[in-house]
Amino acid sequence: MIDEKYISQIVESVLKSAQEAPAKSEDKKQLGVFETMEEALDAVKKAYKQYRSYTVAQREKMISNIRKLTLEEAEVMARMGVDETGMGRVEDKIIKHQVVANKTPGTEDLQPSVMTGDDGLTLIEMAPFGIIGSITPSTNPSETVLCNTMGMIAGGNAVVFNPHPNACKVANYAVDLVNRAILAAGGPENLVVSVKKPTMDTSKMMMECPDVKMLVATGGPGVVRTLLSSGKKAIGAGAGNPPVIVDDTADIAKAASDIVKGASFDNNLPCIAEKECFAFSSIADELIDNMTKNGAYLLKGDMVDKLVKVALVEKDGKYSINKKWVGKDAGLFLKELGIDADPRLIICETPENHPFVQVEMMMPILAIVRVNNIEEAIEMAVKAEHGCRHSAHIHSKNVDRLTAFARAVETTIFVKNAPSYAGIGVGGEGYTTFTIAGPTGEGLTATHSFTRQRRCVMADGLHIV
Repeated sequence: MIDEKYISQIVESVLKSAQEAPAKSEDKKQLGVFETMEEALDAVKKAYKQYRSYTVAQREKMISNIRKLTLEEAEVMARMGVDETGMGRVEDKIIKHQVVANKTPGTEDLQPSVMTGDDGLTLIEMAPFGIIGSITPSTNPSETVLCNTMGMIAGGNAVVFNPHPNACKVANYAVDLVNRAILAAGGPENLVVSVKKPTMDTSKMMMECPDVKMLVATGGPGVVRTLLSSGKKAIGAGAGNPPVIVDDTADIAKAASDIVKGASFDNNLPCIAEKECFAFSSIADELIDNMTKNGAYLLKGDMVDKLVKVALVEKDGKYSINKKWVGKDAGLFLKELGIDADPRLIICETPENHPFVQVEMMMPILAIVRVNNIEEAIEMAVKAEHGCRHSAHIHSKNVDRLTAFARAVETTIFVKNAPSYAGIGVGGEGYTTFTIAGPTGEGLTATHSFTRQRRCVMADGLHIV
């Protein structure tokens, strides 16, 4: 028999153990994540003062640790991103994190230059701006935090993030990760900071803080316009509506496979992804047939009109994306239409003025427009790109056509005969970034983008020739 006194002792012991038990991982305080922007700014100012004395070798050690933890926790962040935002595909987000870890430039991107002559020696080095304020999107939340952090601290800067409110949990997980990596490498506390609940007010406070010397935004045209009116050095990565052209000289089977891969990657969330296709009439049927063999579902007739009502919102004759459906799986769209199928991509034929062509979809939906020749294809593609000068793609073996399209569209990224993601180093040469600055001209940002030139001049007799 167990008496009441003994039972009370057991209950008391259990309650005491529960109180003394460590908090669950999700309840633990995240490094660098603060309740208010004031606290975040105060902390990052102190960290930057310490960081000024760190060597380039010490910076690189921190970045190596960030790469390591990013690879180890890629799946965790991929799942968190999908769970929090309801957008994208876990397997594709894992790839995004892996490419960030493996192909984001570090301190090797800092390239000094020297000029010598009869009047002495001049050294130009890439110096930090100081504290950088960064606004990140919901489409690539943790990837942008990680990629920007590596480039910014490689340049000797500290960073304060204001993540998208709809993706702040996974973005702040990434902030915690980089701080764990930095501390393990002997770096200062709070070199990278954020706020627990970002808002328009926290964003404004960050932008107006006199200690924040540079602003970087990855997002839509609204946030880019706000940054450019701040009076500070600003890098803006805006929206795009990338077209892809397929002509009659292309390897059609490969083009079809590449386009399906690119347009369906992470459910078409990447701003570089193929958003509309212009195909020569002579090969259009073959292209569509090969697309269906590579995971695309061809939607026809009035079903296309029904899909418009699901995916888009119409007001006063103008269409915009239905935000509730951004980044959703193709199968969910078809289920909404009463179709039992789960493809990677939905394709449909439309005229060039169709909203699926003219609106940046950010959904696994690709409109295909038949064209008669390259001149017509280029004219339509340039119109659909809307002058964003972001990304464009083409499948062709005709050098003259490749050149003509590149000159006409003037995009930051131009991919030939490959999936769109080759443009950021996935299956293509070159480094990766998730801040592609078309509006402000920096292009694919890296460490050098977050630095400023400083010139040191020494005169008289310093050269040996």
